[in-house]
Amino acid sequence: MNRIYIKATAEAVWDAITKPEWTSRYGYGGVVEFDLRPGGAYRAFASDAMKQRGQELGFEVPDLAVDGEVIEADRPSRLVHTFRMLMGGQDMAAEGFTRITWEIDELQPGFCRVTAIHDLEGAPQLAALVSGELETEGAGGGWPEVLSGLKTVLETGEPLRAD
Repeated sequence: MNRIYIKATAEAVWDAITKPEWTSRYGYGGVVEFDLRPGGAYRAFASDAMKQRGQELGFEVPDLAVDGEVIEADRPSRLVHTFRMLMGGQDMAAEGFTRITWEIDELQPGFCRVTAIHDLEGAPQLAALVSGELETEGAGGGWPEVLSGLKTVLETGEPLRAD
């Protein structure tokens, strides 16, 4: 479980998680698409920077980096979807689908607690990646970096990273 507090409305946080014009501004810079209904598709596309970083590390990053399915969408407070990493080689994709639950609680007007629960049972490689454990190997800071980027872009309008 990862939790942060953001000076933003629940609607703004929801939009930042689910709309491509926001998702390209934090985390790893990829664009996401959600069909926000049970059974709808979840897809995350690799950014040019992600593809270039993959080449530098000796592997190819596919256009479609992550896929999954929406299980529950209760705007603006709860989103549950599956998540399968398609980049990082066949071994990563073979770990199959994991599950992410987003809980957005507006504690005061314009102030939210955001909890991301990623059930990683049976996915040890993905667990290492999203924990930030592989950051020194060029894989990024995982959930801590993604959530820090989400907070920064919502509170300042600027990305966490300059690249």
